[in-house]
Amino acid sequence: MLLFESITQSEPTKKMIMDEPVESLFSTTASKLVGKPINRVDGSLKVSGQAPYSAEIYLDNKAYGVLVGATIAKGQVENIDSSSLDCIPDIIKVVTDPKHFLRNSQQGGLKKAPKQGATEIFYHGQPIAVVIAETFEAATEGANALKVTYKDETDQAALNFTKELSNAHEVDEKKGPDKNYVQGDPEQGLIDAEVTLDRFYHTPSQNSSAMEPHATLAHWEGDKLVLYTANQMLASCKQQVMDALDLNKDQVQLIAHYVGGGFGSKLGIAPESIAAAIASKELGRPVLITMTRPQVMEATVRRSNTRQRIAIGCDCDGVIDTLIHDTIASNLPDEAFFEPTALSTHYLYRGKNRRVNYGMVDMNQVLSGSMRAPGEAVGMIAVECAMDELAAQLDIDPIELRRRNEPEKDPSKDIPFSTRQLIACMEQGAEQFGWSQRNAKPASQLEGDWWIGTGMAAAARGNQLQPSEARATLQIDKSKALGIKAVIETDMTDIGTGSYTVFSQVAADLLGLPIDHIEMKLGDSALPPASGSGGSWGAASAGSGVYLACEQLREMLAEKVGLYPDTIQLDNGQIKQVGKHDTTSENALEEKTLSETEKYNFENKESYALTEVVAGYEEQKVSAKGQIKPGKNGKKYRQSSFGANFAEVAVHKVTGEIRVKRMTGAFAAGRILNHKTATSQCYGGMVFGIGSALMEEIIHDKRDGRLCNHDLAEYHVPVNADVPQLDVILVEEDDSYTNPMHIKGIGETAIAGAAAAIANAIYNAVGVSVYDFPITLDKLLYEMPE
Repeated sequence: MLLFESITQSEPTKKMIMDEPVESLFSTTASKLVGKPINRVDGSLKVSGQAPYSAEIYLDNKAYGVLVGATIAKGQVENIDSSSLDCIPDIIKVVTDPKHFLRNSQQGGLKKAPKQGATEIFYHGQPIAVVIAETFEAATEGANALKVTYKDETDQAALNFTKELSNAHEVDEKKGPDKNYVQGDPEQGLIDAEVTLDRFYHTPSQNSSAMEPHATLAHWEGDKLVLYTANQMLASCKQQVMDALDLNKDQVQLIAHYVGGGFGSKLGIAPESIAAAIASKELGRPVLITMTRPQVMEATVRRSNTRQRIAIGCDCDGVIDTLIHDTIASNLPDEAFFEPTALSTHYLYRGKNRRVNYGMVDMNQVLSGSMRAPGEAVGMIAVECAMDELAAQLDIDPIELRRRNEPEKDPSKDIPFSTRQLIACMEQGAEQFGWSQRNAKPASQLEGDWWIGTGMAAAARGNQLQPSEARATLQIDKSKALGIKAVIETDMTDIGTGSYTVFSQVAADLLGLPIDHIEMKLGDSALPPASGSGGSWGAASAGSGVYLACEQLREMLAEKVGLYPDTIQLDNGQIKQVGKHDTTSENALEEKTLSETEKYNFENKESYALTEVVAGYEEQKVSAKGQIKPGKNGKKYRQSSFGANFAEVAVHKVTGEIRVKRMTGAFAAGRILNHKTATSQCYGGMVFGIGSALMEEIIHDKRDGRLCNHDLAEYHVPVNADVPQLDVILVEEDDSYTNPMHIKGIGETAIAGAAAAIANAIYNAVGVSVYDFPITLDKLLYEMPE
């Protein structure tokens, strides 16, 4: 019998590649903690102010830095005159590095640094220097006083998206997030169709507006750089820092124990991180740079604005034959990312003639990149508004139109869906919302001074799995009631989504321990590398690493006591035999017996205390790792979460003011790890939809490239008064093709279609279709019914 005598040996690792469907241990655990709506395990730390964010870390002799941004949209820096700061007390120095400063943030997941250089200016607000002082106030005063002269070429800048459309060019599909695709003859199909709809939709740039601004505290321990920073994906961000500063992996450590929201804006490193590292090196002391809200909006990342053409051809019964989704987005010159608006268009509805095509306009505006639900969040506005307009044109209920266009397989790849619960989501959502009582005729329900309307839209968000690792350690701890605890380690971050909580549930369930016996260590690049928080893959990917590490521990413990892993139950600190070994299984273990020289006498026992077993290991602890990788399942099956959003709105008959009265969302995302945190994620997605539909819009001045609404006073996001009662239904689903936990991403799914449901409700209320978002009252007033 194999004995694991010391964790100083190479740690046993449970590896899994998702090439086939797998069973989940959660169906056999005793506590059934997974799925329960338990409170956040880090909640008390946050509400009491004990959860430290990057800007709150204290280091001795810390200096403060404030970034200085360019005041032109295009040109060259000619001179930086630091003498203008001589009379300001507590100023230490002005730091700039024309070669290494970041021009812009980096996209999520990339291993290389973003474009670097602080001499050539590409957009208004581009960081070019940082003023370092003993206090934040002095650094701010110095940054405002710094004199910079430029060779101003703003008159040559691309600042008007509409005027630049004629200069749109092809995208780099090899580096982009989606592919152009043509099937059949879409344009001819449109000509031949009995019924057609052909519309252009415009969506604006948006900002993630995370509560925590971008911040980095940098300090050097000899030749090693340590960054306390607000990043979502530490493993790839570490590689970006290494590349930017020409350091090796042993010279860089990123720490982000708590991140106050990101929504995509913190997927890659941002300009403040490298500036802080350079300044700290020059000064020989820690340097903290916290971006102001205007700097976050001017110099990190935005969601691209888009122009989308949706063209649909169908028969008189609404069965779609042709579907075209063409998009032009914008970004800085030499950037490969484009807004992948048609990610779900590839597989959402049937149609033998299909086209997805992307174009790009180079603009002198801040970097565009991934913002929560990149692609679907704005792409499904266009698709689902078009579907609603087509339903009205055909006089078919919007749900029925979608039902008639339900594909049996992914129509673009001719592969099956792992699961597809769109119809179930629409049906359950419709029943709870009361869809059958709606007035189908537009502008037919007036209550006092308010027109009332209802609308719905489908939701879809592709599911992905990313390579991830985790370590699980069982160790004696006499401070715990059961005398033992589990320590779970991975560099995965918690950006407010509940990573600390759901991973604790996974570990507690599999190891048979109470939730307070789990110590979760996250957000440090020194820990096993995980996927990071982004793309709705974090819980599935990093969580699978945790799951497999715990499964490896279970197998080691079973071996230790002479049992088979498929016969044991871990419950309340005890190992019990609850079943008979399955010798018919393809992976069945060979028959074995306990050695007569076994150190511990486990014969004739009904259960074994974990403390007794773990005490048998050197240092009284035992560790294992888990490693997950995507495999053939991701290519053989279309994996996606699905949902349906329903909304009721009121539109004032005189002013055109719009109020969302209520919303219902039904979403299927595999097994749910925690019903409370999942529901909270759906709330957030639906609120994002309110913002997209009615208010969120970055406005750049078309003359000089300035960002006109660079703070939360002028860039409007939904507040409590804008958000009505939200109803969330979590539709039951089990998907064994996704990962060993059978889960899928859910937070971004809830955004998809949410704005379209509101827009469709506005059409139902007043009979006005709006194609230029957000829908503000000025776009309704002149077309309102009498």
